[in-house]
Amino acid sequence: MDLIILALAGFATSLMTAVIGLGGGVLLMLVMPGLMPLAAIIPVHAFVQLMSNAARVGFAFRYADLKLLLPLTLGSLVGAAIGSPAVGLVSFTVLPAVAGLVILLVVWLPVERFLPNGPSALFALGVYQTGLGMVAGATGPLGAAVLNRMNTEREWLVVNTGVYMTINHGVRTVAFALLGFAFHVWWLTITAMSIGVVAGAWLGTRCRQYVPQKKFEAVFKWIVTMLALRMVILTVLELNT
Repeated sequence: MDLIILALAGFATSLMTAVIGLGGGVLLMLVMPGLMPLAAIIPVHAFVQLMSNAARVGFAFRYADLKLLLPLTLGSLVGAAIGSPAVGLVSFTVLPAVAGLVILLVVWLPVERFLPNGPSALFALGVYQTGLGMVAGATGPLGAAVLNRMNTEREWLVVNTGVYMTINHGVRTVAFALLGFAFHVWWLTITAMSIGVVAGAWLGTRCRQYVPQKKFEAVFKWIVTMLALRMVILTVLELNT
């Protein structure tokens, strides 16, 4: 039953992301506690989100801006180098709680004012997304603010948010493997969730033009807040058992 719930959650959250451009990865990771061991959530989430974002880009590849690839990739490699040692210092067990707290900060604080401008923005985004993502897992919503200042066209934003998150999750997946996480142990969960997220990305790409984005953004803020608090509470309960 847990496997079915995870696959359906992957489908629904990938559908949401394909429609509005962000939020699905955060929601998926917030649903995962209680359905699988806390220590496996961050690495498995990274792999599944790699599949989700790559599918979103692939289904609307004509909108992908390939000029973003080099600075984002370089920044992501630097971020992984910075963030990987932090993974060794923080137990995987507490990372979901760290992620919940980071998400609350991203949702409720005006962090976009601290984002860089100009050519350095994409490199800094890569460093932030991958470096912090090694520790906190779901860091996507903040990065959308960087791309929004470059181009406000809906299709461009949705697809190129997928571009930078594909790079982010790809680099993080490799980093977790090098750090010793046994992805093969979770092959069934990863396969089921990957099928769900690819199907969600396909359907969301076709539904995007029909769904008003503003309504989703308002609901998203409150759903994320409640689920982030749930993630922190579940981690605390797990540590005290």
